[in-house]
Amino acid sequence: MDGEYVDNSPRHHKPKPFAPADFEVFAGGADPSRVSEAAHLAAHALVHHGRETDDPVVTQRLVQLADQQGLEAIAELWAESPARSLPGALWRLYALRAATQQNPEKIAAFFKAGKEVAQVSKVVAGVAEPPGADEVQHMADTILSGAFDGEFDVALERFAAFCRVVALGQTNHADDADTSNGAHATKLTRSSHQLVKTAEDLEHAAASWRRGELD
Repeated sequence: MDGEYVDNSPRHHKPKPFAPADFEVFAGGADPSRVSEAAHLAAHALVHHGRETDDPVVTQRLVQLADQQGLEAIAELWAESPARSLPGALWRLYALRAATQQNPEKIAAFFKAGKEVAQVSKVVAGVAEPPGADEVQHMADTILSGAFDGEFDVALERFAAFCRVVALGQTNHADDADTSNGAHATKLTRSSHQLVKTAEDLEHAAASWRRGELD
């Protein structure tokens, strides 16, 4: 109609919710070969761009990429990549940070419950004492920043250590909940096992990076 305003601006889809308590792998779409190639190229470009600059503003933008673009956008590109590849490792770093940022109180509670029986991993992860919500959020940002302005393999190992501590904490919570809420205990146990697997994948990726073989 004459005089009627028509909004032709692009529509942005709201990202799907992420399950931070479980750290479950995001359900990405199909992974044809051309998407896989794009995933690897994008991962290499992102890491090398970040490591070639010492501008903290650039590093911050890279760390907050999922905040700006939506975790779903990153998942569509990287979530289906092999866990022990550069895009697969990057996906896990971003997903773990997102999980921590979205539910820091619960993640901090798991970390606190696991840290006493995982002293070495606790130190490697580097969470300040006492490990509250603010501390685990800061830790997640610091580790991801290190992937771009520090040593990439160290960032992978620090998040792996964090996963192991949180996994132990989830197991501890599962034991406490077992008699009162079996379903919740089962869910925590499953999440704990998945976190340990994520830690193993990140540790393997770190070793591959040091050998110059992470692709």
